[in-house]
Amino acid sequence: MNDLNVNPAKSRTAMGILLALSFAHFSNDVFQSIVPSIFPMLENSLSLNLAEIGIIALVYQIFSSIFQPIVGVIFDKKPRPYYLPIGMMFTLVGLAILAFSPNYISVLISVALIGTGSSIIHPEASRLTHLASGGRHGLAQSIFQVGGNLGGSLGPLLAALIITPYGQEYIVLFSFLALIVIVLLSPIYKWYGKKLKEVKEKKVVIEHIKPNPLNRQKTTFAIVVLLILLFSKYVYMASLTNYYTFFLIDKFGVTTQESQMYLFLFLFSVALGTLIGGPIGDRIGRKYVIWVSILGAAPFALFMPHVGLMGTCILTTIVGVVLASAFSAILVYAQELLPSKLGLVSGMFFGFAFGIAGISAALLGWVADSHGIQFVYDMCAYMPLLGIVALFLPNVKIKHN
Repeated sequence: MNDLNVNPAKSRTAMGILLALSFAHFSNDVFQSIVPSIFPMLENSLSLNLAEIGIIALVYQIFSSIFQPIVGVIFDKKPRPYYLPIGMMFTLVGLAILAFSPNYISVLISVALIGTGSSIIHPEASRLTHLASGGRHGLAQSIFQVGGNLGGSLGPLLAALIITPYGQEYIVLFSFLALIVIVLLSPIYKWYGKKLKEVKEKKVVIEHIKPNPLNRQKTTFAIVVLLILLFSKYVYMASLTNYYTFFLIDKFGVTTQESQMYLFLFLFSVALGTLIGGPIGDRIGRKYVIWVSILGAAPFALFMPHVGLMGTCILTTIVGVVLASAFSAILVYAQELLPSKLGLVSGMFFGFAFGIAGISAALLGWVADSHGIQFVYDMCAYMPLLGIVALFLPNVKIKHN
């Protein structure tokens, strides 16, 4: 049985399901963000260097990226209502192992399991978000994405309040929370199961697959441009997500707990930017949101490594808001280029983003060990300038009749 595509004109936006999917994304990213939040703790407890920290980030990001296009294709062809809880179970087990990891190898195994959970949850939940959107794709993706960004911002705060003061073993508390989340998300499983049953029994109107709005050559070119934009965004984001705490500790002498609070502020600004980007893209066009959000972050990124602590905080907050507004627009733009392959597109773009972030984290760790953490931020500050390639994106207008 192939996945269903309900005609947006004949379906309403399922706001309750969108909020539930946003909560699923929120919960997943709370658990996922625990990994980079405890890097300073792992550095001290296991006597690791920044290159080894980078390898941990790489393993996590590889497992949270390489499977996403694969599972996206599988979920397109064989939809099932139980994929989300399976993904959350991988995360649950990984967190439990991480809580009691006595050595480097066990940490790598734990982050691989946590990453696998993410690689299942992201493409499936994003695909269901498109299905529940009722045609309001930008709004739906922003609701979905902001849940993840809020969760990602809350992770470092919870790490600062619970894990850093009391010890690594307190990560196990998040395993119990993951089990509770699996139960709380049951309305999604029931809703999707009902949808699949209705399709099987032919009780719903199925949308004829829309033709691609561009020819193959233009579609390929647009996809390549979008991937370049994701590359610029996620290399820079990798420097902040994984090494911002080390930068603040090294340059300004703040404590680990204080650095986690500053990381929370940055990630919260990312959540705010995500919420803004999708609806604006629905109104004025996604190309313009993508262009302004990535290239518009460049001046602030270039100044950030050369100011004081307060200035650093302010500039990274602005960068978070501006830069984060791009992803929802990029993802929906890509889905509209290939409307019959939602799972594949979601998996490919989430996977590419996570893969770039992981490789970047490993390379930046090596660079930081070799040349210093300041050099990392001097170098990465130029990445948003690649946003200029958004000018080459064709205008794609999707009309829902």
